Amino acid sequence: MCRQLLAQLREKYEEIEREGYQVIAVAPSNASFIKEFLDAFGPYPFEIVGDPDRQAFKAIKAKRPAKIKLLTKVILGVITRKLKNIIPKDEQQAKFVKKSMTTQDVYIQGATLIFDEDGKLLWKHLDESPEKHAKVNQIFSVIKS
Repeated sequence: MCRQLLAQLREKYEEIEREGYQVIAVAPSNASFIKEFLDAFGPYPFEIVGDPDRQAFKAIKAKRPAKIKLLTKVILGVITRKLKNIIPKDEQQAKFVKKSMTTQDVYIQGATLIFDEDGKLLWKHLDESPEKHAKVNQIFSVIKS
């Protein structure tokens, strides 16, 4: 799960609701791991559901870059200090992040999808890599149009 995007959506949730939309986050994890995430980073005003078998991720054709490519990006990002706070300073959050790096599918990338009330797909953004998530201003440009 992209912690930064979830945090931004949490901050803007009331505005999203006023536009007539709701947020549902899907994580490639089981319910107990999502609870650990919420204990460390929550609460959130929207539901975070699990997809441990990655069925939703497969259906949207989520990207999965080569492990070596992502690991190289992370190492370079840490060395050049472009990836700050990859491990949070908060002890509980840091413990969770370290655990997720060793036990979860951190290679599968996410997506942002916006549907209308009839279930018609209005917009889709497939993440190419961890730093290329949809931006909140992109989301608002779709829901406010």
